[in-house]
Amino acid sequence: MNNKKIVLGVIGADVHAVGNKILAYAFEKAGFKVINLGVMVSQEEYIKAAIETGADAILVSSLYGHGELDCRGLREKCKEAGIGDILLYVGGNLVVGKTPFEEVKQKFLDMGFNKVYPPGTLPDVSIKDLKEDLGVND
Repeated sequence: MNNKKIVLGVIGADVHAVGNKILAYAFEKAGFKVINLGVMVSQEEYIKAAIETGADAILVSSLYGHGELDCRGLREKCKEAGIGDILLYVGGNLVVGKTPFEEVKQKFLDMGFNKVYPPGTLPDVSIKDLKEDLGVND
């Protein structure tokens, strides 16, 4: 256990639960304390859970294509709640249509996310990034 806490969930009206369970399992196995909010999570729920648990990062997933709408303003709400520096990661099918991933990535970076992952990214990739960003040594 590395004593780092992450809040994990599927944002908005998205009900894709399988990937969420896989991510929770992978991050727990990697030594993180996972606060898994499940599916259909609001921005406010992520923030409340992060504050209550003293989380080090919020990991947002979205598979139904409306992530851009669901995630807009999350960094600002974090700032208003006093956790403006918290790590924000997002991944999945974040937009509807065939937008090139580099454009999607830039949109989310501009919204204040620290890392943006395309569909099909294996958990090991974000685990490695999170350990680096949080200064966790294996």
